[in-house]
Amino acid sequence: MAVYAVGDLQGCLDELRELLDQLNFDPATDQLWLVGDLVNRGPKSLETLRFVHSLGTSAITVLGNHDLHLLALALVPGNHEPEADLQAVLNAPDSNELVDWLRMQPLLHYDPAQNLCLVHAGVYPGWTIAAAAAHAAEVENALRSDQPQHFLSDMYGTMPDTWQPTLTGNDRLRFIVNSFTRMRYCRDDDSLDFTAKLAPDEYGPELQPWFRRPGRANDSARIVFGHWSTLGYVAEANVIGLDTGCVWGGELTAIRLDAEAPPVRVASHQPKRF
Repeated sequence: MAVYAVGDLQGCLDELRELLDQLNFDPATDQLWLVGDLVNRGPKSLETLRFVHSLGTSAITVLGNHDLHLLALALVPGNHEPEADLQAVLNAPDSNELVDWLRMQPLLHYDPAQNLCLVHAGVYPGWTIAAAAAHAAEVENALRSDQPQHFLSDMYGTMPDTWQPTLTGNDRLRFIVNSFTRMRYCRDDDSLDFTAKLAPDEYGPELQPWFRRPGRANDSARIVFGHWSTLGYVAEANVIGLDTGCVWGGELTAIRLDAEAPPVRVASHQPKRF
């Protein structure tokens, strides 16, 4: 059995199929890890959801910020105007099935046998993998509850931007979500900065990528993440970043996790936009 991880899809299904063909991926024996953001901005959000859903247990995906946005559109109608590709998901005859499946997906997946952690954006500095999993479960329980709209209607926003164990209610859940799905940079006090989105060499020492913060918990687990197209592929200090900007005209990247192998890439079919 081979275990592959793939970067942000965002509706780029044709590139995913091409990549899986290059990998000789067999859903009967292999496993596919997806860093989230299955939907939005690309041409085939609905078809991508259907395809990943059809893979069953051979695919493991975590929720990204665009996936959560789709859940909010579906479960809190009228709160935001849907983009055209997400409206197609909402209008589909199997929309309820897909939305129910999506909201059951985790924010964090950890495989103790391989000591690998899968998230969309990252793991907040200072959180061990065990603590991060516990915080992720708080949000997962809210999404899987009978009334997920209680949080989804209050999910958007950048505050609070600093973790405090005493945070409660939706403020606590919002910080957890932002850490797992939107985080790129931290300030010196480990508060989150949501304005900086470019590569690290574009900023001074006052901003650091979350995975280079000195306060980061010294876990031995490797963290696989996406979300950061301007960062591109990165493999350092027990982290693997896989967002190489497919939806922006870059590439879709895969890495084999259970064996030493170079990354495999396919060129995007989308117009180059960065």
